[in-house]
Amino acid sequence: MSRANDPFDTYLLRVFSILMNERSVSRAATRLNQSQPAVSTALKRLREIFDDPLLIKDKQRMVPTERALQLEASVRVVLGEIDALLSPGDVFDPATTRQTFRIGTPDYLAPPLMAAVVQYLRTTAPGARMLLQPLGPDYDYDGALADGEIDVVIGNWPQPPEHLRTTLLLEDEIVCLVDRDHPGASGMRATDYLQGSHVVPLLYSGLQRGVVETHLAAQRLTRTPTVTVPFFSMAPHLLPGTDLIFTTSRHFALHFAAMLPLAVVPAPIDFPPMRFYQLWHGRNQHAPGHIWFRSLLSAVMRTASATRHLRVSAPPSEVRLAA
Repeated sequence: MSRANDPFDTYLLRVFSILMNERSVSRAATRLNQSQPAVSTALKRLREIFDDPLLIKDKQRMVPTERALQLEASVRVVLGEIDALLSPGDVFDPATTRQTFRIGTPDYLAPPLMAAVVQYLRTTAPGARMLLQPLGPDYDYDGALADGEIDVVIGNWPQPPEHLRTTLLLEDEIVCLVDRDHPGASGMRATDYLQGSHVVPLLYSGLQRGVVETHLAAQRLTRTPTVTVPFFSMAPHLLPGTDLIFTTSRHFALHFAAMLPLAVVPAPIDFPPMRFYQLWHGRNQHAPGHIWFRSLLSAVMRTASATRHLRVSAPPSEVRLAA
């Protein structure tokens, strides 16, 4: 086929991939920084090329056709190959880079850890930018990694997804955070914990249960989620003056206990440690800028967490921070 007859360009492929993730023209337009009419025009062109409606309006969302589902995986592979061809060469200089590094994460990391990452980034790569993308049950982080919308996801699942590349950032003890005058502030029994009233964050992944819930389910134990909150950082502020219990990582609990009248109590249940991973797609495995940034995350988290008595894994070869 001659170039003049080639119906594709990268823009159309990216529009298709993001439409498949978002199932909405308006949300796809926001992610692409395009107008809705421009995305609608691109969708019309895609429908003409494939002779298929691809996405059909159904109430408040769009439903992909069977043809669209068949195309989705191939389009992601093609986009990955194109990005690899267009990626910079082997030379990466943090002092001069203007690259944007994008992290997908819930707000369960205490601010001092991410502040340490930002501080080092500003010192070593002053022209770089960092974008933090909040995760939620409706956000397709897997597709976002594959599409290059985000570069790294920080997660604390009991078992990280096997198809993604992974390194362990840190391990932290699970503790209970309660009001300073809570009956269990000086110590808590397992029965007190299981019969108590708990504040629980919404799951940020529709495919994975949290460490706490996974362990309780494995032990056939249950607790009462008296208050459910949309954000981790909201939970500590609901504890003062109440009998609520919030189960979280020690570094997160210590951060808020230093600001609020709260007590950090050892968990009376023998929870496994909470492991925080960074995950990325194979498309960025060998990209110099991404290797550097993943190394930065590992090294800074390791250094910052060392002052908070966390258990940290031995660093693999990749995470030795490049100068």
